[in-house]
Amino acid sequence: MSRYTIAFYNLENLFDTVNDPEKMDDTFTPKGDAKWTEHRLASKVRKLGSVITSIGQGDNPYKPVLVGVAEVENASVMQRLVDAPHLKELGYSFVHFDAPDERGIDTALLYRSAFFKVLSSEAVFLPLETSQGKPDFTRDILHVTGELEGQRVHVLVNHWPSRRAGEKETAPKRLAAAKKNREVISKIKSTEPEARIIVMGDFNDDPQSNSVTHLMDADFYNPMQMLLTRDQGSTSYKGQWNLFDQILVSNNFMKTYDNPFSFEKAAIFNAASVVIREGKYKGNPFRTYAGPKYLGGVSDHFPVYGIFEIT
Repeated sequence: MSRYTIAFYNLENLFDTVNDPEKMDDTFTPKGDAKWTEHRLASKVRKLGSVITSIGQGDNPYKPVLVGVAEVENASVMQRLVDAPHLKELGYSFVHFDAPDERGIDTALLYRSAFFKVLSSEAVFLPLETSQGKPDFTRDILHVTGELEGQRVHVLVNHWPSRRAGEKETAPKRLAAAKKNREVISKIKSTEPEARIIVMGDFNDDPQSNSVTHLMDADFYNPMQMLLTRDQGSTSYKGQWNLFDQILVSNNFMKTYDNPFSFEKAAIFNAASVVIREGKYKGNPFRTYAGPKYLGGVSDHFPVYGIFEIT
């Protein structure tokens, strides 16, 4: 029997320092509001590498085999991440596509190539419109098909539209993202009725939100449902916890008998290395920025992870 950790992590604006004239990335340049320098980028990459290799250590001594990530600008910062000291020695690779998001942030999948074989990958476009009927460009859904110890699995990595313009006002966009995931799932099942599917991401909605429950339908299990409490979540805003970061699994992972690839448990990774340790925001994620103020932390989200077994 082998145990594997599969995780998701919003990396909070992992930008390079170069201004891309086609993207709204001016803030994250040396002359931008964030004063985003090579030194700050290198520090963040180093810290992220250390955190990623620690995810799930309390439940599984082995490093994560798959890590879906959000808020990465391009392939160059992903390459820097896999070249970070903690990740490079473990042989991490990545799958990434440039998405049409106006800020230039994408999703990607980190994987340990010694254990996981990528069979195919695609970026699924999510068509949205503004209230004026114009295209509203957002993050793609990353769909990676691969094999883990010979077990075929589909991974969908998401980063749904934010609540910045208001939770209710933006809810239809996240519901549209859920529906697009259902389309992808239906397409997979049309040729693989018993496909094993993992849907992960920053949904910008909680487990009980309409968008997430729509995504689950009857053929998925959300192990994150019981993890959100008044005192615990994956991200905090104005003193209130949310569990926007989630990992959902198709029901066949939950079979209690004759199951060669099964789901065991899910958790939030909130070890000391990612937590603010004192002051007003004690216990919150140790973020890189608070508005324009540089704090030097890792991310404004905690990673989440699941433990899986292959027999």
